[in-house]
Amino acid sequence: MFEQVFKNIDDALRQEAGCTTELDYTEQSSWVLFLKYLDDLERERSVRAELEGQAYAHIISARHRWSAWAAPRKADGSLDRDTAMTGDDLIEYVNDELFPYLRGFKQRAASPDTIEYKIGEIFSEIKNKFNSGYTLRDVVELTDQLNFGSQDAKHELSDLYEVKIKRMGNAGRNGGEYYTPRPLIRAMIKVTAPKIGETVYDGAVGSAGFLCEAFALMREDARSTADLETLQKRTFKGVEKKSLAYVIAIMNMILHGIDTPNIVHDNSLGRSLSDIQPRDQVDVILANPPFGGTERPEIQQNFPIRTGETAYLFLQHFMKMLKPGGRAAVVIKNTVLSNGDATALRKELLTSCNLHTVLDCPSGTFQGAGVKTVVLFFEKGAPTRETWVYQLDPGRSLGKTTALTDADFEDFVRLQVTRADSDKSWSVPTAGLDPATFDLSVKNPNRNDAVVHREPEEIIAEMMALDAESAEILQSIRGML
Repeated sequence: MFEQVFKNIDDALRQEAGCTTELDYTEQSSWVLFLKYLDDLERERSVRAELEGQAYAHIISARHRWSAWAAPRKADGSLDRDTAMTGDDLIEYVNDELFPYLRGFKQRAASPDTIEYKIGEIFSEIKNKFNSGYTLRDVVELTDQLNFGSQDAKHELSDLYEVKIKRMGNAGRNGGEYYTPRPLIRAMIKVTAPKIGETVYDGAVGSAGFLCEAFALMREDARSTADLETLQKRTFKGVEKKSLAYVIAIMNMILHGIDTPNIVHDNSLGRSLSDIQPRDQVDVILANPPFGGTERPEIQQNFPIRTGETAYLFLQHFMKMLKPGGRAAVVIKNTVLSNGDATALRKELLTSCNLHTVLDCPSGTFQGAGVKTVVLFFEKGAPTRETWVYQLDPGRSLGKTTALTDADFEDFVRLQVTRADSDKSWSVPTAGLDPATFDLSVKNPNRNDAVVHREPEEIIAEMMALDAESAEILQSIRGML
């Protein structure tokens, strides 16, 4: 049933002039969905308090609860359409009363760790894009059919929300910033193997796919309510710069079972590395920082290796954020292994960390990006003596209907345990690298097919992606002038 409701919500949003893209559909359905979730959470807490003979103090005041403005009920439990606002009245209420009230929680909350603060932050970052109160009424009534009253319901809703995020990611370059293929994420988590009691961090959190998947896998190891509380409150932390991604991340984590996500709306790169103290450092980092992009000179000054390339700055940030002995898995463009402007970065990574594994991902891993990527697996502390490289080859061209699956990573995860050589894997001793360049280009010594012919579509997609990236860089440079 929930799947049909989600489909109907999207159909309704397509009729709304204020919503024109998959990003808009996800953003606008997210804030409505969040308020329905909040109402169900409050109802559950109220019933539990009543059973325990305790009073319950509602987070949302009576006038602004879901049951007052979104779904008022008759005595028989049916929707009271005579009192439910619609049309211009509903739009005026949402814009002039509801959103200002919800934004105010940011100032009224006791601390940033509370759900009240998250409410205030979410509604400070998004705007209502509904122009028609009739469309909004349709979306609200459809959302009212959903419920968060059981773990099974939450699980189904989280799966459907993931589909929505994936569809948004496939819709275009900007949407793709928020979506990393889940099979790739799960493989990265299996290799880094976070344990209950450790902290897991993503400084470019996007839709929080890494944190959600890590929670799902780590929850299988929970043996007590104390373990579950640790996972809920003291394990996951993330930072996200963009408003839309921040909202989606919060909603995604909630749907996956983390009631008060520890996600901060900020730019991770805005913090000087010298300001990061041991108490800030984490055990495990899982991340896919944005491809391309540039940062302004004042941001670059926060880093010892100055560069305008966002991903290179993030890699420095992640190295600093790891505790000694901490583990990381980071998706990054494969040019980091060979580009001249990344030489100092490669040297720093190889000398301050053990870059034990490089996963070379095939073209098409990220739909529409046209960029070749690798995953760097490293541990902080001892320098790198040898790097094991695995060249992932699913044996097919990747596309929307032929995307990577968990089965495609089984061989990599199995071999990575011992870092054994195979026709797809080999080891590179650090001592054998050119000390002038530390070039780590992926060159499989076990294959004789030196010439690899690429598909025309793949070449065109990469050219278009590079053109778009160049345009972004030029636009950023103009903004700096």
